[in-house]
Amino acid sequence: MKICSLFPGATEMLFAIGAGSEVVAVSHECDWPPEVQRLPRVVRPKVDSSAPAAEIDRQVRELVACGESLYALDGDLLEALEPDLIVTQELCHVCAASPDDLGVVLGRLSYRPQVLSLAPGRIEEIWQAMLKLGEVTGHLAAAQQAVAQLRRRADRVARVVATASRRPRVLCLEWLDPPYVGGHWVPEMVQLAGGDPVLGEPGVPSVPLSWEKVLGSQPDYVIVMPCGYSLDRAVAEYTVMKFPASWQQLPAVIQGKVYAVEANSYFSRSGPRIVDGIEILGRILHPDVVGWSLPEHGWSRLIGYSSVDRPAETFFQR
Repeated sequence: MKICSLFPGATEMLFAIGAGSEVVAVSHECDWPPEVQRLPRVVRPKVDSSAPAAEIDRQVRELVACGESLYALDGDLLEALEPDLIVTQELCHVCAASPDDLGVVLGRLSYRPQVLSLAPGRIEEIWQAMLKLGEVTGHLAAAQQAVAQLRRRADRVARVVATASRRPRVLCLEWLDPPYVGGHWVPEMVQLAGGDPVLGEPGVPSVPLSWEKVLGSQPDYVIVMPCGYSLDRAVAEYTVMKFPASWQQLPAVIQGKVYAVEANSYFSRSGPRIVDGIEILGRILHPDVVGWSLPEHGWSRLIGYSSVDRPAETFFQR
């Protein structure tokens, strides 16, 4: 079987269940595992992802308001590759190409591939999506084994943090300018890691917030996880962000409990590495009990901030 994956979460799932050798094309965002670097890209973005956060938000809103897609598919390349299966998603039209984007291209192809559209909005739905991919690709046994292992790892975190004396209030910011609270599976990740998510709800999409609401949430921890950003870029975004003056009054800021994480790898994608994200959160919130080896450069403590009337300082500590 020849498979084309249009979003990174599915690409990671396919490799995790042993179907990686059958993947013949991916999206521009697919970067894991390293083997995907050699594969052709059938999707390109219309938004400049290198722009500052506020400018990316403006471009997205402008395209959406005009009824345009955020992505362009290479129909000629799809025609040449002739994949038997195209995997797409319908959870978020901002994060990756959707069935709507694919529909126009499919109408021009000389053949009709099978299309599987996934929409995992919660952790259990991610595992079910992996099992579905296993079933469709003939790798069900491997998918069952992979999911069982991922569940065991997540359960291990939940089990050890259950001994903690308290569950801190955790605010996950999926975007800074404007502020968005982490949604979908992120609140569940916080819960499994021994925290109480504030403002976000499990299974509910990320939503924009007013700074008044952010500041009123009074979190014990703030986790900065801009969607699709690397750790270094998240730190850089935090460095240039001009926070309201009252940001300094948040318990998390006062206590030095503001962290940036590698969102692109471990939080933004509905794929197997969200378990790494759960483990990272467990280490941040309960370092006394989550002590096993974790991915290097998965998170950094942010020890400063900038505001309209306060200059930038030294911002992070590995």
